[in-house]
Amino acid sequence: MTTPRLAGLLSAALLGLAIGVAHAQDKKLVLRVADSFPPGHAIPDYATKWWMDAVTKATQGAVEFEYYPAEQLGKAKDLLALTQSGVADIAYVGPSYVSDKMPLSAVSQLPGMFTSACVGTSAYWKLAKDGVLRTQEFVPNGVRPLFAFVAPPYQVFTTKRRPDVLKNMEGMKLRTTGGAMDLMARKLKAVPVQMAPPDMMESLTRGTIDGGVLAVTSVIAYDFTRAVRYATIGENFGSFVGTYSISEAKWQKLPANVQKAMLELGEQAVQRTCQLMDKNEETLFEKARQAGVSLLRLPEAEHKELEHLFDSLAKEWAEGLDRRGKPGTETLKAYRAAMNERR
Repeated sequence: MTTPRLAGLLSAALLGLAIGVAHAQDKKLVLRVADSFPPGHAIPDYATKWWMDAVTKATQGAVEFEYYPAEQLGKAKDLLALTQSGVADIAYVGPSYVSDKMPLSAVSQLPGMFTSACVGTSAYWKLAKDGVLRTQEFVPNGVRPLFAFVAPPYQVFTTKRRPDVLKNMEGMKLRTTGGAMDLMARKLKAVPVQMAPPDMMESLTRGTIDGGVLAVTSVIAYDFTRAVRYATIGENFGSFVGTYSISEAKWQKLPANVQKAMLELGEQAVQRTCQLMDKNEETLFEKARQAGVSLLRLPEAEHKELEHLFDSLAKEWAEGLDRRGKPGTETLKAYRAAMNERR
């Protein structure tokens, strides 16, 4: 039989336990992470999910994440605004999707700049963390990059016309990401059509576009091999920069130990992601080939012509930004210097 005194002690103990559980729940931090990648895309597997799991483990469960992939919280072009407004705590911000706000980040997307993801990523990350991109783009937009990636060199994928001769690309409507990639398409006398990958399949199958400038990982992840038949290989027609960023206002509210874990693991995510992207390129191209995509190398004369064209494009890009009051030439020089350090 339970005595009144024992019942009182049990009630007090249960109340104390409930208060302790509630206090622990209050201390747990749950952050919303949003991006536009579909299930099976390499970036969430290489970077996003790995980083979230690592942060949760490093903070002994004090930080947890709610993950919203595949544009569940908003379109790719809106994720910067959703981060700034607090709808998402951390989001995938592709500077090309907000090129009016982050035009300098396109330096990593200039064609012909590098031959591997790790060279491009290392240079971009240096400028985004502590260099001109941090002061000119992230700080003014009120966000802080936690980790970033630069995709391996993009190739031209087409539905009907072989892209192994530059003349064949003239007049093609090619999907681009905007900014520097638009300049590149125009240099090829093609017609750039800005479009995010989730919106491409219908345009490819209907013939609204003739192809796109893409990473092979996106071609596989979005199943574009159902529509494209040809692809260049061994060139650099540009690339794509992606960051996972947090608003500065949210960042300042995080405990110091959480900030430390996020930054340290962000550094690891940057290196891990680029290494995996570079390592798996050959496998992904082989998957595309097995799906019926013909992989084409440009003749040496065409390759040399591209090199000349891309050199002039980089200068044109930088000078265009200079005229707008943006440090384009400074950014280009800084990026090339950072690449030379990595090579």
